[in-house]
Amino acid sequence: MASGQLSRNEALECSRSRHACHVMLYSDTASQLFGRTPIRHIVLMQMRFDGLLGFPGGLVDPSEETLEEGLTRELLEELGVAVPVSVEDYVESCFASSHPFTSSSSSSRLILHFYVKKIEEEHIREIEKAAASTAADHGLEVLGMVRVPLYSTKSHRGLPCFLSHSFIGNARSQLVDSLLRLHLVSPGELRRALRSSQRMNAQAAQELRAALELTEEPRKQL
Repeated sequence: MASGQLSRNEALECSRSRHACHVMLYSDTASQLFGRTPIRHIVLMQMRFDGLLGFPGGLVDPSEETLEEGLTRELLEELGVAVPVSVEDYVESCFASSHPFTSSSSSSRLILHFYVKKIEEEHIREIEKAAASTAADHGLEVLGMVRVPLYSTKSHRGLPCFLSHSFIGNARSQLVDSLLRLHLVSPGELRRALRSSQRMNAQAAQELRAALELTEEPRKQL
């Protein structure tokens, strides 16, 4: 078992730890971008209140509800529509990455439980509409649902650009692992997209330094 990974039972035995559940919702689709680029699959993520990309879900207390009941409750709050999640959708559990100002003891650390659920495209569209209109957390904890572009254009837009964004915790690795495990994107496509993302991040770092310099220069009065 990989470092930080836990079995479901091992995770639930950590009763003093905090627990959070998240799910990747996806569907197949026959739609095409600009009528010529097959989209093939729809994968939903969300823009969080802190500007980071992540999967819908949230904190769950296993002493009061099952992981799946807690996740289903969180989805209703964030998506505005019921999306029942079952044990069959469970993928993995792991400790969240430790940070310099947080405790690393197993009794206080956060345990992440990840699920993947395939639904119909019609349900995806229903979720997207409800998330922007009836979801209790829209505009507060959640700023909107986004689709992961699973294609790459000749100008390296699409998946390469998406992967270069900032993700919460291990959401990026959860996404990449799921795309590979479910064969939604080929290993070669994903490898090329990630390499392009690395180059974009290097360029973005240079642009941020240039922007920072602007704040340090005396501004002319208009």
